[in-house]
Parts: sequence; C-alpha cells; structure tokens
Amino acid sequence: MLTAVFLAALILITVHSQETEETITYTQCTDGYEWDPVRQRCKDIDECEIVPDACKGGMKCVNHYGGYLCLPRTAQIIVNEREEAAAESTSGRNSVIRRTPADPQRAPPNPTHQIQCAAGYEQSDHNVCQDIDECATGTHNCRADQVCVNLRGSFSCQCPPGYQKRGEQCVDIDECTLPPYCHHRCVNTPGSYYCQCNAGFQLASNNHTCVDINECDANNPCAQQCYNILGSFICQCNPGFELSSDRINCEDTDECRTSSYLCQYQCVNEPGKFSCVCPEGYQVVGGRTCQDINECETTNECREDEICWNYHGGFRCYPRNPCQEPYVLTSENRCVCPVSNAICRELPYSVVYKYMSIRSDRTVPSDIFQIQATTIYPNTINTFRIKSGNENGEFYLRQTSAVSAMLVLVKSLSGPREHIVDLEMLTVNSLNYRTSSVLRLTIIVGPYAF
Repeated sequence: MLTAVFLAALILITVHSQETEETITYTQCTDGYEWDPVRQRCKDIDECEIVPDACKGGMKCVNHYGGYLCLPRTAQIIVNEREEAAAESTSGRNSVIRRTPADPQRAPPNPTHQIQCAAGYEQSDHNVCQDIDECATGTHNCRADQVCVNLRGSFSCQCPPGYQKRGEQCVDIDECTLPPYCHHRCVNTPGSYYCQCNAGFQLASNNHTCVDINECDANNPCAQQCYNILGSFICQCNPGFELSSDRINCEDTDECRTSSYLCQYQCVNEPGKFSCVCPEGYQVVGGRTCQDINECETTNECREDEICWNYHGGFRCYPRNPCQEPYVLTSENRCVCPVSNAICRELPYSVVYKYMSIRSDRTVPSDIFQIQATTIYPNTINTFRIKSGNENGEFYLRQTSAVSAMLVLVKSLSGPREHIVDLEMLTVNSLNYRTSSVLRLTIIVGPYAF
C-alpha cells in the first residue's frame, strides 16, 4: 500500500504595523510534514513510528517523503538522501520577521486573529497551529464498535484487537481458523481466543503448548503402584492383588478360588497371598504338600506293654503280646499253640500278627501284601487262602509260587477304617500230614488319599 506524497505549500502572512514597518512571515507545513524549530524548516513525519499497525498482512512499513510505503519484507530499499533533503526544503519556508532598527526590542503585535491553520489543526495560545485530537474531543465519526486513533491533522477509525473490518463493521477474527495457535484445542472468544489441552495435559507458561501431567507425582491416584504414560497413567497392583473395576483400587486375589490344585489338602486365602494347611496328623511340606506325622517317633503315648503303630494320619497302640489262650508268645508277634495241648490239634499251629497302613481310596487292583512260608519242608504242598475278614470281597489272594502268595486289593477302601484279615497257609505232605499257620494282618486305612 502506498500513501500519497504531498508537496508542501507555503502560506505567507504579512503583517504591517501602523507605527513601524515590520513584516512577519508564518510557515505552515503540508500533510506528512511538521515544522522543525531547530532547523527552521519543515521535516518529514515518520508515520511508521506513530501510526499503529500502519501495514497489514505481514508487510513492512517504509517511511517516505510526506507519507509511507507498505512493501513485502523481502523488498530492498534504496534511499536517495539528496532527494529527501530537497523534499524537506520544499515542504516549507522559514518565517521572516523584519523590524525597523528604531525599536528592536518591541514585540510584534498579537497575530492571533491573523493565523490560518489547515484542516485538523487549531491555533494554540502561543500562536502556533497544533493538531486537533478528534478522539479526545469527540469530533470523530467512528462507530461504537471501532477505536479512534488520532493522527496529525486527522484521525483513523480502526477495529479493536481481535477484530477486522468487513465493510463498515468490525467483526470478530476467529483465530482458531488461522494457522494453529494452540497445541491441542483452540476456543474462540469475542476479540480473542484461548487454548485448551486434552485430558492428562496442562498448558505451559506460553499458554499455547500442552505438556504432560505426571499424575503419579502430582497426586498418586492409584491404590498401590502408579505408572505415568503420555496423557494418562496406569495402575498396577502388588502380587496377590488385582485391579478392581475402577482400574484404580486393588482387590485381594482369591488364589484358592482360581485353582483347586494349589494345596494338597486345603487352601486358605489371605490378603495378598494364600497358605496351605493340612489335617490333624499331617504337616505342610514345601508349602503345599501334606506329609504324615510319625507320632510314634514324636509323641508316643502308648504304654510300655504296647507297641505304637503309625499309619497315615494317626497311630494305634497294640499289645506287645497279642497271643490268646492256648497260644503262647515265642518271638515278637508270633504265637504258637503247643502240641502237648490237645486243643491245639484242631487249631492252626502258629499265628503271626502283622500291621500295615494304606491311604484312603487307593487305586485298585493293587498288590498290598505278600505272604511267604518261613520254613520249607520237602515233599510238601502249600496252598493259600483268606480264612476270614473278606466278607465284602475287598481282597483276593493270588498264589505267586509254591511258598508265597500276594494279597490284592480289588475294591477301594475309604478311611479311617481298620480291617483284620486272616491269611492261612495249608501244608500237606505225601503221608497226608496236614498243618496250617495263620498270618493275622491288620490293615489300617488312613482318612485321606495322601
């Protein structure tokens, strides 16, 4: 944009005194110039300094003789100093005051009524033309939505910051449609705008950039562990806990509910962990497995005339001398019926007492006990049978050799329970001699399958 350059015009006013001859010449500068009392001539006004926002649209303001230029910022300017001086010299003329030598100290008459000022100027108390501030006096014609800006000899109607002219009206500039002022979101307001940030961010000191909020440092919202991420955060729980539905609090993980194989016997849930317990007669081994306690070694409560027999989950006390009349004890757990006693002829020659324990619900069929002849006679035949204690058919005796047999469990047994099974071995020789011996087996079934 180019503002027109005006050449200065001189207005000469000559005043003649009635008493003495004197001439007073006043100079008035044209638009774009002002009087320089030091250099005694009109000098150019630098509009680029006094006119607010003289150039728009990124243009740069270049002062010129009596006006100014709006040029692209890349334009190169060459100034001719001689022409500038000439322009200033033609823009006005020094005042000339001539007095007669007869009275040199006499002041010139008051020329107030004789000064003529250009439009936009008025005579001051010192008889000079001064600018009229139309904005201050209210003599401008700017609209209510405009701002009055005083100029030398005139005024300008401009829009307030944040507004632009459209026709004669000032309309709001939607800064949010211009190149991005805001990092995240822009909110337009009348005459201005402000920036907003997405959740998890906050405005930096420049009110435009959004920076991440470290929620974990500011105010840890997590019940246990907090990890900051860009624009948000995540919560985690300590081992043994899990995030609740709000993703912030932590709830105890019931490990006992999630798996039935954690403990061999019973799982007990605790805050953040679990523990395994075993029934009476057992102890926890390795944190999860139950192992039988041998009470006969730890807390033997049997009498002196009794022997302690440990089984899975407990113990029993049995008499050291299990023999009943007419049997007599010959060695540990072996009772013999004397041949001299007539009653013994119809009874097994010997009865041996044995004890064993098995776990409850043992898998069947299962070999559990082997019976074997301790004395082998020549020319004899041995046969084996279950004499008593198998009323429900839980057992089967399988002969494995001429002198041995295997007791087989064919039906599962549940404890705690005690079974007494008599296993008999019959011996017959070629002379039709018959004898028998009994092994009285006490089977204790534990209360659990471990």
